Amino acid sequence: MDCIFCKIINGEIPCTKVYEDENVLAFKDINPVAPVHILIIPKTHVESAYMVDTTSNILNKIFEAIKIIANEQGLQENGFRIVTNIGESAGQTVKHLHFHLLGGRDFNWPPG
Repeated sequence: MDCIFCKIINGEIPCTKVYEDENVLAFKDINPVAPVHILIIPKTHVESAYMVDTTSNILNKIFEAIKIIANEQGLQENGFRIVTNIGESAGQTVKHLHFHLLGGRDFNWPPG
């Protein structure tokens, strides 16, 4: 498979890990848009949130990891943003389910 995130999971491409368990990997985004910008991905390849099997437990595992990471990063006090994009028009550039955990600054709505 030619998925960059699968290659990161397999250790073929380095990353700055901030969290890992048997289901989830989280690492710093190489092009951060906030002081804290972490990508959280499942270790199983799923193209997007739209493609998640509703009988799967992967979203629970991802959100458990997000809570741990947000606490470790000190984001729980002032808040943070979680974003996932589905499809090219929404800005999904890697076809592997991932969530952006953003924090450490104020955000506006709607985003640009």
